[in-house]
Amino acid sequence: MDLLYVKCLAELIGTMILILLGNGVCANVALKKTGGNNSGLIVIASGWAFAVYVAASITSPISGAHLNPALTIGLAFAGNFEWSMVVPYIISQMIGAFLGAVLMYVHYKDHFDATPDGPTKRGVFCTAPSIRNYPRNVLSEIIGTFVLVFFLLYFTSGEGLGSVGTVPVAILIWAIGVSLGGTTGYAINPARDLGPRIAHALLPIKDKGDSDWGYSWVPVIGPVIGGIIAGGLYVILQPYFSVV
Repeated sequence: MDLLYVKCLAELIGTMILILLGNGVCANVALKKTGGNNSGLIVIASGWAFAVYVAASITSPISGAHLNPALTIGLAFAGNFEWSMVVPYIISQMIGAFLGAVLMYVHYKDHFDATPDGPTKRGVFCTAPSIRNYPRNVLSEIIGTFVLVFFLLYFTSGEGLGSVGTVPVAILIWAIGVSLGGTTGYAINPARDLGPRIAHALLPIKDKGDSDWGYSWVPVIGPVIGGIIAGGLYVILQPYFSVV
């Protein structure tokens, strides 16, 4: 079996699990008549941290557990990942994110039906800014993603989410969520936002409203820029790491 095929399949499955559990905690908190309704940001941040832990634990030995196009691009810019594998990885991550969102919807279908508010339903799938200010929103996504990618480059062998160990990565995601997540919902991952947003647009969700495509570019462009900046800075500083 082709090694790239196996790695891409792992990225697809890992990202699917990431979104199933990550968007699942959003559904549990936001939708009506769930056991976790209105339990707040700490629960959401914790759920996403554990989602990353689970997904990275499964896929790290196979693909490096990127699970994020911004991380894949950042690693390539840092010279730690082959450019020829970037597009296959990103396609796999996008498909996995879409499938994870579909599974999440199936799991919470009754609660989607019980929730009358369209924006709330959309918010389970994809991010939205607390205050819509596109330059500031993009900057928020750049900063959050930079922290993610630079940490992984600086403290690991630069292979992916699992190369430093899954517990530190989960703590990192939790820290980004509780510290920086209040502005844009900390997508910090184009697949995490775009794949589920496409699922929201295509699924027959009752009274779902629009998919807010006017904002959809922010959680794609911002994380990519953040990943590139992190990869570029790593290249500049990397010669000094060995002497520090």
